[in-house]
Amino acid sequence: MKTYIIRAIAALGLAACGSRGGSAALGGVAGAAAGAGGYEYHLGQERERVRDAYAARTITREEYQIRMDQIDRDSALGL
Repeated sequence: MKTYIIRAIAALGLAACGSRGGSAALGGVAGAAAGAGGYEYHLGQERERVRDAYAARTITREEYQIRMDQIDRDSALGL
């Protein structure tokens, strides 16, 4: 998935050099990538919060597994 995204951005970058529309498309892709990166960062923080709660024994193992599964399903990168 990561490789596909990088290749798409590179292809748009090459196309963007020749036209105004290509530049706009590249800007849109870059904005979407930045938004996705922020979302993945948030999910990483949530993973840490769930791990800490489990380590502190404030949630059960079942709750830990449910929350981590939800985070994994929400992640576009599938970390």
